[in-house]
Amino acid sequence: MLIFVVETSGASLYSFCIIFHKKMREPKADYTAHLPGDSKATQSPRWYHENLTCSSTVSCVMPVAFVGALDEKGRGLVETGAKYILIEGALQGETVSYSSYRVKPAYELARLDTVHRASALRVAPKCPYFGVCGGCTMQHVAEDAQLAMKQRELEMRLWRVGQVRPSCFIQPVHGSAWGYRHRARLSVRWVAKKGEVLIGFHERKSRYIADMRSCAVLPKAASDLLMPLRSLVESLSIRELVPQIELAMGETGITLVLRVLEALAVEDRKKLKAFAELRRVVLYVQPKGPDTVELLHPPEAQPLVYTLPEYEVSFEFMPTDFTQVNPAMNRVLVRRAMQLLEPQPGERIADLFCGLGNFSLPIARCGAQVVGIEHCAPLLMRARLNAERHGLAERTRFVAANLYVPKPRMFDELAGCDKILLDPPREGAIEFIKALGQSKVRPWRIVYVSCNPATLARDAAVLTHELGWHCQAAGVFNLFPHTAHVESIALFSPKQQATC
Repeated sequence: MLIFVVETSGASLYSFCIIFHKKMREPKADYTAHLPGDSKATQSPRWYHENLTCSSTVSCVMPVAFVGALDEKGRGLVETGAKYILIEGALQGETVSYSSYRVKPAYELARLDTVHRASALRVAPKCPYFGVCGGCTMQHVAEDAQLAMKQRELEMRLWRVGQVRPSCFIQPVHGSAWGYRHRARLSVRWVAKKGEVLIGFHERKSRYIADMRSCAVLPKAASDLLMPLRSLVESLSIRELVPQIELAMGETGITLVLRVLEALAVEDRKKLKAFAELRRVVLYVQPKGPDTVELLHPPEAQPLVYTLPEYEVSFEFMPTDFTQVNPAMNRVLVRRAMQLLEPQPGERIADLFCGLGNFSLPIARCGAQVVGIEHCAPLLMRARLNAERHGLAERTRFVAANLYVPKPRMFDELAGCDKILLDPPREGAIEFIKALGQSKVRPWRIVYVSCNPATLARDAAVLTHELGWHCQAAGVFNLFPHTAHVESIALFSPKQQATC
């Protein structure tokens, strides 16, 4: 048995313990996170499972289990010997009863019924819709423990998937846990039986929409629009044909994009314009794909904007463009990426999956030459315009290319690059990394920003075990508090170096 302990500092001290053992002839990691305040969990990682008779008058058997660990989605993990049971809402170290809703030969998925012995990490959810609404899954977990769980998830994925162990782990980073979400895709549905429109996130594991009047993770100005929007859609002649509202916030206001499945009547347009005027929001309608977005009111709206004050740059964007949901944490993420990348005047640096230039412009502001590569043409256009507005056009070059199908011409653009920054979608960047190994491009530093620890671990395995790189450092950013989403960053170099 090998015990690997990593300590980081933050709001409190966390200790992560990963236990490796052999079972059933296959290597398998059985991991438990020792989290602050959970003394019973740290005393014994043993498992037990039994049945409890409900009462003498009711014929039922309620299973009871001790939760020894959590999985990557924050569910309680119980091992009975024959299978695993994943219990939604259960925390490590708790004794709980549960009911299974999906039973398979190797595992069961279950819902929490009763907590017989609670973890010290359990807190009262702030949102009255928690447990029904699927927008958040971890409000019952203390905020510092959420961060510890995500750090452990990154460590576990890197080792179990990639057999990669960084030289050091960067201190986990978190910010405000409430009112942080500046983007949201809200589902809309006219419910004839209730005689009203519902707007919000879907219920957990359901096609139904949660009946929510407010949202604690949206800024108050956005949350306060939920009920007025319900009344607005109810008043439209096509209320059954408005399936979605996209909400996007910049530093200058709120923009809404209504997805409509039928042309708007004149009266409906008047109502929408009046709403936009009264609520001081910018309103678009979208009859089909993203290319059909049409500005409805006001007639000449200014673009949405977010800023990175530390680098004296701002970014204009459309409500349908990809931007980080959490702008405050995005500033910290960019700062950390620049610290790891260390751009210097005279260097040539590639920013892959560059989008609007979220990293490209700070790199250029540091004096380096930047080649930004992105597949989405509208994002590239806005990246160029953002660079021009700040006088950075001479230091930046933006190229359209599909990084999932790398071609030799693309590597011609990367010739002479000293460093590379990767910020791919959830699918990761495995195609590019494999092609990089076969090319003549030889950067001496790669910074990888990831929104999926599983694909980061897969890509890290290729970098380290096939291409000879070393993972110098890795760490998490809590961009999505109260969810299981893990945002992380990792630093790779061709040889082992002291970093942290």
